[in-house]
Amino acid sequence: MALDKHTWKEQVKRLFAAFDKPLALIVFLLLCVGLVTLYSASIDVPGRVEDQIRNIVLTFILMWVLAMLPTQTLMKFAVPLYTAGVALLIAVAMFGLTKKGAKRWLNVGMVIQPSEIMKIAMPLMLAWYFQKREGNIRWFDYLAAIALLGVPVGLIAKQPDLGTGLLVAAAGLYVIYLAGLSWKLILPVLIAGVVGIGTILALEDKICQPDVEWHILHDYQKHRVCTLLDPTSDPLGKGFHTIQSVIAIGSGGTTGKGWLKGTQAHLEFIPEKHTDFIFAVFAEEFGLIGEGVLIVLYLLLVARGLMIAASGATLFGRLLAGAVTMIFFTYAFVNMGMVSGILPVVGVPLPFMSYGGTALVTLGLGVGILMSVAREKRLMQS
Repeated sequence: MALDKHTWKEQVKRLFAAFDKPLALIVFLLLCVGLVTLYSASIDVPGRVEDQIRNIVLTFILMWVLAMLPTQTLMKFAVPLYTAGVALLIAVAMFGLTKKGAKRWLNVGMVIQPSEIMKIAMPLMLAWYFQKREGNIRWFDYLAAIALLGVPVGLIAKQPDLGTGLLVAAAGLYVIYLAGLSWKLILPVLIAGVVGIGTILALEDKICQPDVEWHILHDYQKHRVCTLLDPTSDPLGKGFHTIQSVIAIGSGGTTGKGWLKGTQAHLEFIPEKHTDFIFAVFAEEFGLIGEGVLIVLYLLLVARGLMIAASGATLFGRLLAGAVTMIFFTYAFVNMGMVSGILPVVGVPLPFMSYGGTALVTLGLGVGILMSVAREKRLMQS
């Protein structure tokens, strides 16, 4: 009997041997916090928590499968996945489904959003490219990488889907930076960005007039930026989201109003409270202390991911793990920023907390990639 028990324990241990324990624990805690908050945000919508649990189970399975794969196998998927993703984006542009003025979906027997594929395919492709050029990376390789990045980002921005486009662009740029792009090239871009933001702030009253056209952005994107600068300019429209979420965060105070006691959420003042604005629900009910704990969890997630990236056995593994980790950071930063009113509302979910299967699966695949890189290093040391 003792032998059977010992054998059973060994089988379970082997089954989860691919999991990086610290990373798995952090993700588990975030998922638990997410389910608790989602229950409060969706208390008037039966079945939503159960749906999210099913999404978590599916994500866990995919995460486990990816964690078991060697990074060499992941490399083999890079070019086919990137090619398929770009082909699907072209198909969306040609005969995609249009909803709410945006053409982002494709019916292939079931409705899919191909832009989500690029969140994983893009860093995979660029990490593969630089792995192939290892030891012989020249300046034109960075131009080639930017071209590979520009094609899907341009197609996604044309849908239009600025939020997803920025996330895919960030995923690719992280790989390019980690591959050794010189600060001499990065610094001018940063300076230009600071000058551009400063100009918008200084000229807000003039450029946000209804008769002024922004030729680079769509009208709704201009409206988002201008509403960010002054939410009260459209308090019952685009500004409503920002105003109500900021009120919720502020009303939570230091300790919060308590679980299930958030008035902004339960009186339906917070829009999209179970998805993009779930952080506002959490902040109202758990206050500044809860926000601090949540931010610490995300910082631990990023720190663990960067540790895995730094110890990667190959350039491909290091670049891919580093980019995936920074994607987690970007998701969390952009979501908290837009809910807090310091960034435009671009529809970015809060990692492992927002309701929804697509984003959760994408993030779970990212965790699986990190575990694959960590597992490869452990195997080399054993």
